[in-house]
Amino acid sequence: MQKIIPQLWFDKEAKEASNFYVSVFPNSKILSIHQIHNTPSGDCDIISFSLMGQEFRSISAGPYFKFNPSISFIVNCKTEEEVDDLWKKLSNGGKVLMPLDKYPFSERYGWTEDKYGLSWQLILVKSESDDRSKIIPSLLFVGDVYGKAEEAVRFYTSIFKKSKMGNIMKYGPNQQPDQEGKVIFCDFKLEDLWLAAMDSAHEHKFKFNEAISFIVNCDNQKEIDYYWPKLSAVPESEQCGWLKDKYGISWQITPKDIDEMIQKGSKEQIAQVTKAFLKMKKFNLAELKKAYNGR
Repeated sequence: MQKIIPQLWFDKEAKEASNFYVSVFPNSKILSIHQIHNTPSGDCDIISFSLMGQEFRSISAGPYFKFNPSISFIVNCKTEEEVDDLWKKLSNGGKVLMPLDKYPFSERYGWTEDKYGLSWQLILVKSESDDRSKIIPSLLFVGDVYGKAEEAVRFYTSIFKKSKMGNIMKYGPNQQPDQEGKVIFCDFKLEDLWLAAMDSAHEHKFKFNEAISFIVNCDNQKEIDYYWPKLSAVPESEQCGWLKDKYGISWQITPKDIDEMIQKGSKEQIAQVTKAFLKMKKFNLAELKKAYNGR
């Protein structure tokens, strides 16, 4: 299990979308499918899947959040044929944000929303990129958080003990509306997940929301208690292990044990655990275990 896993929020399409992504990317598979009942969203499907070795999770939990380009997924491709093949599959029924073409930063690049609204950046990368992931979540800082990409990256890398900065490129003079010194692109690693960040001063009618969140799998209560106060900045967003940081990005600070409870528990045990965590903001692992064991 990865330490940090991106989660995708769907209305009812989590199973369908997860199967679609697994069909698009080679060496990919569904890892597990589970359902929890009697939540505020009703019955929720939870799907774990792997795309080219990287774990994702999807959930069907109602029409409350919609994907937008504030968080997209960069796919590092080794050949033009790979870019074109993925583009054909992912852009079908979607919306082109930047046409597939040659750009100053890549011989072959395109940015598209797929038919579910999820954004993908497909880029030809000819050089070997050490341990960088094939698929990298990319955070676009716009509007009220414009210009804070570098600050956010340094904030995250200060929190996660196993982290490092990667490359960073900044705007120069005369690149209006962007300001000199703001981030064109940077990448960084938190635990086992590479991410990217960018600033954009252009007008965008979107911002970070809960449609894409990042699950942090914690070994114990001590870890939960460590991450929670460092990341949580919006008290009203604290619910069921979810929090929102000062930049508007959502995280789920979750004990690894809860996955095992949901995957291996009886219907009664899963119902008891679900009832318990729905009352919580920060997860209390001891109370979850009591609920699981019927105490």
